[in-house]
Amino acid sequence: MPHTENCDLLVVGSGAAGLCAALSAARRGLNVIVAEKEPVFGGSTAWSGGWMWVPCTKYARLDGNDENTDAPETYLRHELGEKFDAERVKALLEAGPEMIDFLEEDPDVRFSSGTWICDIHGNIPGAGTGSRSVVAAPVDGRKLGNLWPLLRRPMRETTLYGMGIQAGPDLRAFLNAQRSVRALLHVTGRLGRHFSDLLRYGRGTHLVNGNALVARLMLSADKAGVRFMASSPAKRLLTRDGAITGAILKSKNGELTVRTRVGVVLATGGFPHDVARRKALFPNTPTGQEHWTVAAPGTSGDGLSLAEAAGADIDTAVASPAAWCPVSLVPFRDGTVGHYPHIIERAKPGIIAVRANGRRFGNEADGYYDYVTNLFRSLEPGEQPVSWLICTRAFQRRWGLGYSRPAPFPLRPYIRSCYITEGRTIRELAGKCGISPEGLEKTIRSYNHFADRGQDPEFGRGSTPFNRSGGDSSQKPNPCVMPIEKGPYLAIRIVPGSFGTFAGIRADAQARVLDRKGQPVPGLWVAGSDQASVMGGYYPSGGINLGPAMTFGYIAGRDAAEQAESRISC
Repeated sequence: MPHTENCDLLVVGSGAAGLCAALSAARRGLNVIVAEKEPVFGGSTAWSGGWMWVPCTKYARLDGNDENTDAPETYLRHELGEKFDAERVKALLEAGPEMIDFLEEDPDVRFSSGTWICDIHGNIPGAGTGSRSVVAAPVDGRKLGNLWPLLRRPMRETTLYGMGIQAGPDLRAFLNAQRSVRALLHVTGRLGRHFSDLLRYGRGTHLVNGNALVARLMLSADKAGVRFMASSPAKRLLTRDGAITGAILKSKNGELTVRTRVGVVLATGGFPHDVARRKALFPNTPTGQEHWTVAAPGTSGDGLSLAEAAGADIDTAVASPAAWCPVSLVPFRDGTVGHYPHIIERAKPGIIAVRANGRRFGNEADGYYDYVTNLFRSLEPGEQPVSWLICTRAFQRRWGLGYSRPAPFPLRPYIRSCYITEGRTIRELAGKCGISPEGLEKTIRSYNHFADRGQDPEFGRGSTPFNRSGGDSSQKPNPCVMPIEKGPYLAIRIVPGSFGTFAGIRADAQARVLDRKGQPVPGLWVAGSDQASVMGGYYPSGGINLGPAMTFGYIAGRDAAEQAESRISC
């Protein structure tokens, strides 16, 4: 039998954007429902590193960075070029710090500063060298109570036995556990608690990264009276006189009609798993299957489809349709294949990336988006978008390589499974991988010649603060450059992947969905990856997915509450 629920605002999707929109509206007095397609909450946010690009916060000021919005705006203006949307960028930069302060009015929501995190392109005017990013502080998952089973578990590819490791001091301790007693004690304590949690609860309770962000937002939203509906995908939006008045959900008990007084916020995570849209928009994907995203499986374009049916305009004229990242395919013992995003090791000294011709194609220490775009630009007609990371066994023992962990964790299982290829010589390694032996040998000789002096004249590796922050400060004179000299040599095959999508629903500075005439669709807002990227399809800094997602989610909830208030006063 059909069932009906009533509320002021329906939020479709439960990642950072959706939860922030729900909180923003609920704390301003609205009755809010969050409907999630999957049986767990958190979307791709729960799998992410959790960092948000939000300049000019109180955390920046505490770090001694008292800049106003002029510098980050200058940086974005240069980075985005003709894709610079002045109104939306202004809204992002002004509302971001306000959003952080608003969320922290509840003690269950706390953030920490990314003091050391630099904007990616340090040679661009206005680039920041730290304190423009924040991350949710670690939290005990048990505080969620009845909501605890509904929180998506962290991504297994980027965890250690299911335990998240946070960039910064936490990660440095794990990488230096064999070199520092203090680091070893930290790691021992973290592992001890985690294994105790596994025995008692079946999962870790010390939450970090995106998992901590989702947990904190869920805690606060629950306190604010937000109602959560899992396994409830939205199938159709309801309209009356051209305005959105709710949605039809598919629930485990059948069709559910949710009628709203104010409207609907779409925050379903974009379309990284929508094969048809990938085929139409992604380069080098003739069937749509040739892409390996690390986004949550439910992000299949639902929000875009719902909006299109309501007359919304979809913006595909972005610089890139997706937030690219290099990925390796991990053969797990259970027969499944994982997608590992290569973030950490590429800036370390003693590793390079090459195409099948054996030649490098860019600065490996630059951002993950840059890695893939550089690869695409370098391809010859008909060439597959495949590359390899090349290093020595000594490098892997120090830093790890993809999903394989550094010493003391074993390397041999990854070689046996063919996840990593090993060769006694460069020529042998190249032959096993299908790389030109002559090309790779020539590249290694040229790279080593300059690496002896800490130089990389071909691509300028180590030339920006972002590069150097990802390197090894003990390597002099360049923390990102060291010769690749003594075998055995290792290679790992890299394919194009993404963290999410940039093409999406066109919106204004108030996060209102725009129709094909550029007019707001009454009662419909959009945030997160469903919204066309405020960065215009570029990737100027880490956290430019979650930062805008949170900020425009906050703006959407605020605008919905203001519209509800204006209706009452009328």
